[in-house]
Amino acid sequence: MTNNDFLLDVRHLKKYFPQRSGLFNQKISFLKAVDDVSFTVPKGRTLGLVGESGSGKTTIGKCVVRFLEVTAGEIRFADINLAELPRQELQRKRSDIQMIYQSPAASLNGRMTIGQIIAEPLWIHRRLRRERAQQRVLELLDIVGLKEEHFYRYPHEFSGGQQQRVGIARALAVNPQLLVLDEPTSALDVSVQAQVLNLLQELQQEFQLTYLFISHDLGVVRYLCDRVALLYLGKIVEIAKVGIIFEQPKHPYTQALISAIPEPDPEDQREQIVLRGDATLARPQRGCPFAPRCQADKLEICEREEPPLRDFGHGHLVACHLYPKGS
Repeated sequence: MTNNDFLLDVRHLKKYFPQRSGLFNQKISFLKAVDDVSFTVPKGRTLGLVGESGSGKTTIGKCVVRFLEVTAGEIRFADINLAELPRQELQRKRSDIQMIYQSPAASLNGRMTIGQIIAEPLWIHRRLRRERAQQRVLELLDIVGLKEEHFYRYPHEFSGGQQQRVGIARALAVNPQLLVLDEPTSALDVSVQAQVLNLLQELQQEFQLTYLFISHDLGVVRYLCDRVALLYLGKIVEIAKVGIIFEQPKHPYTQALISAIPEPDPEDQREQIVLRGDATLARPQRGCPFAPRCQADKLEICEREEPPLRDFGHGHLVACHLYPKGS
């Protein structure tokens, strides 16, 4: 697969937040929320970013859409480095990359009608007149499974699932190529989650959309994604096709997360791996970031050197000293 096949190509992305203290609010250190992360997303495919809270997955999403300025690295979208685009040029690319948020209620302006919310990006990016914008909004409502009667209603009159459909319609208004989905179903009931996930699948097929799907729910990721990247303390520890991740996980962190997925089969006696302590960005000064919580038989090198991402074939990359190169 050539670089031209990748709609999104993130290279050595870093996002550090300065930590300040003292009488004069002096900078004393950096919190490394994202630390040298690289991945690609082919056109029309879905990459899942998975990890515990504080792993850096949402920060990556915000960097991709340039809601946050990156500390270092490249974010190549259709071979344009978004990280270096001036604000004026970036504004023209905004319509190609849209974000859908975790809390639909918080992302919708309660003082605007649904019609106004969905039409707003059309006014800003497409300069459509009111009649043409209204016609387009009605088309979008139909696409996401809502009705014409919803046009004049306000967000508080909708259920959570309906609100998320409105958020999806707003994102689709400007015909984006890439959607960054930040836990779009985590605030919804299970039955509503399934409806929204099915809608996202249908929209991807119909409009050839590319998704960067951020989640902590591996069950949802298994259903929607083509590839999965496991994040721990701002670093990718394993990345592979979704089938490989669930059937042949190598990294101890991946194994622990998969073991925690509830199994519907009562006869399945799979033992859950319980991790010690909590993920924290106060990582060890050297060695593997996961070493303090690792349940495997660690090696001496684990405490001394940080493992690189090694390629095990078929795009399966793992950062763990327990797997020497080529094993």
